[in-house]
Amino acid sequence: MKKLFTVISIFAVSVYPLMAQDTSTAGTNSIGMITGFAAAILALVFAVILARTLLKREEGNAKMIEIASAIREGADAFLNKQYRGIALFVVIVFALLFLLYGSKGGFGIYAPISFITGSITSALSGFIGMKIATRSNARTAWAARDSLNSGLRVAFSSGSIMGMTVVGLGLFMVCVWYELLSAMGASWTEIGEVLFTFGMGASSVALFARVGGGIYTKAADVGADLVGKVEAGIPEDDPRNPATIADNVGDNVGDVAGMGADLFESYVGSIVATIALAAAAFAGTGEKIISAAIAPVALAGLGIIASIVGTFFVRTKEEATQENLLWSLRIGIYVASILVVIFAYLFINNVLGLGTGIFWAVIAGLVAGNVIGYFTEYYTSDTYAPTKEVALSAETGPATVIISGLGLGMKSTLIPVMTVVIATTIAYYASGGSANPAMGLFGIGMAAVGMLSTLGITLSTDAYGPVADNAGGVAEMSKLESHVRERTDALDSLGNTTAATGKGFAIGSAALTALTLLAALSSILTPVMIENNLTFSLTDPRTLGGLFIGAMVPFFFSALTMQAVGKAAMAMVQEVRRQFKEIKGIMEGTAKPDYQRCVAISTDGALKQMITPTLLAIVTPVLVGLLLGPAALMAALAGSLVSGFCMAIMMANAGGAWDNAKKYIERGNHGGKGSEAHKAAVTGDTVGDPFKDTAGPSINILIKLMSMVALVFGSFLTTTYINFFIK
Repeated sequence: MKKLFTVISIFAVSVYPLMAQDTSTAGTNSIGMITGFAAAILALVFAVILARTLLKREEGNAKMIEIASAIREGADAFLNKQYRGIALFVVIVFALLFLLYGSKGGFGIYAPISFITGSITSALSGFIGMKIATRSNARTAWAARDSLNSGLRVAFSSGSIMGMTVVGLGLFMVCVWYELLSAMGASWTEIGEVLFTFGMGASSVALFARVGGGIYTKAADVGADLVGKVEAGIPEDDPRNPATIADNVGDNVGDVAGMGADLFESYVGSIVATIALAAAAFAGTGEKIISAAIAPVALAGLGIIASIVGTFFVRTKEEATQENLLWSLRIGIYVASILVVIFAYLFINNVLGLGTGIFWAVIAGLVAGNVIGYFTEYYTSDTYAPTKEVALSAETGPATVIISGLGLGMKSTLIPVMTVVIATTIAYYASGGSANPAMGLFGIGMAAVGMLSTLGITLSTDAYGPVADNAGGVAEMSKLESHVRERTDALDSLGNTTAATGKGFAIGSAALTALTLLAALSSILTPVMIENNLTFSLTDPRTLGGLFIGAMVPFFFSALTMQAVGKAAMAMVQEVRRQFKEIKGIMEGTAKPDYQRCVAISTDGALKQMITPTLLAIVTPVLVGLLLGPAALMAALAGSLVSGFCMAIMMANAGGAWDNAKKYIERGNHGGKGSEAHKAAVTGDTVGDPFKDTAGPSINILIKLMSMVALVFGSFLTTTYINFFIK
């Protein structure tokens, strides 16, 4: 009854603005902004309540607490070192922005400040999520002693804290900056400049977090698998494996902190770009432009409320199958999605008065997100044929596993690409793009916000995965009862699927967000190009050059991140082999491995190797815009978006399928653990690890950060290019 009362109360709060009596334009605009502010605060309060409840749960016995503490200390040490390096980068960019915008006077001075706030909140969202995740692993394992549902609820609560923190912080800061600048009388151009630098701060930190965390986690994972499973023949998470603590740490710094920062900047980027597109689409319409600008804020707020309600529907029964567990999480997302449809219709039509066309644009984005998530699950879950076929191919060796997984990944790009094409087309024409292209672009922006509107619960199901994975490790290392490990294995297997689904959703949202950012850049640069007789033509060698450069960047970027994992993994493999050889008694369980040495190797390798890929994303658009001009700059962004989107999907789905094919064999299929098929599948999983957890998801942020850099520096680059090469 208490939970039902909570849901009813939240629902009442959410529909109250829709029943407001003030129907004037000013009144509706106030309602829209209040909805965004209130929902952001509600998300943060809900996260605090969940955290307090979760931390009151018992963490387990002394051994479990010791293991959880080691994982927590390793994760904290990595993030502390990583954030110190990021802080130096942030200070340098702040100085550059101050020189560029501060010299303008007026509201330009706020641009570098907003960059700092974007950087801090992006880092904070990942940091909080990781802090909670590392305090939830042992609690999940201990709760699983009681029942499968108890373990699920603890792990999902941890994920929900992450999800609500990300959307709460993101929307709150956007509302603060928008309201502050509006109250001070800033123009739409000035508001856009400040919001874009906020987004660039979020994107920069996100890429560092994603790349660094991805290198860390996969270096540890590869070392643990190759030496532990294949060479030594010991199970995953066996306490005799020196890399096992580093592996568990990596789950948190990569798939929690990294993913949180990733989706934080997608969420923020889609909202701020749509606000800018609203200014272009509704220019000269008086108060109507404010209603349009507030629409993405209000929609994001309504999505938060729907996501909170959806979390109450996530539960399962004992002896649940994988399909039952998948449905347990899926029902929460579907409930939230249905509520967003209802809320969006009422708010966009009845309160903001923007018409049904914008509503259908929102629905197109929302449906697209669910479709991409479903088909990602289809290609990566071992309950479906594609992953089972990869497992079957393991019977003939590692080569056929690699071929089968790559083929699956390439094939899996079809549905997501067609889904994005259909969604953007519907959004463009439903919003009136045929009569007014600017309106169509605004519709695409609203579709992006629609896709991310349920991020609060979508990210919850993703961040749940690493906690369940860690819980299995804690249960194994602390030698809990066999039924506990069976339950955590079931939760972990579900986590692998939800993590793959979350990556698919992240990639889809990245594509739509990057497309929205590109549209915003076009609306800014096109008038300047027309004024200076510059055109966007694919027959122009400069434009073609930009297109080719942009298409190449995701490949070169992925090569850097994959090689970084390879170098760090080699060091890890050598260290694990050394310990097995030199520390007598490890295999017998009479001597303790040097876990901290492996943690240090992953940390140092990740921090050294993350710099070059991140700088590539920042330097490329600057050089293209400066040397080849605005048309080439937009072409470069389009090229990176198209090639990066397909490549990210291929890598994420191939990696997810290899991982789950290995686990499918480990459950007794095709010979089970220790068989030749299992060894071949471990090889496939080892190749897939940097695919799905390093290079693939990092491409999401690459294409968005390039767009954000272009938006922030685009006008300056274009002016410089015209002065040097045209005039």
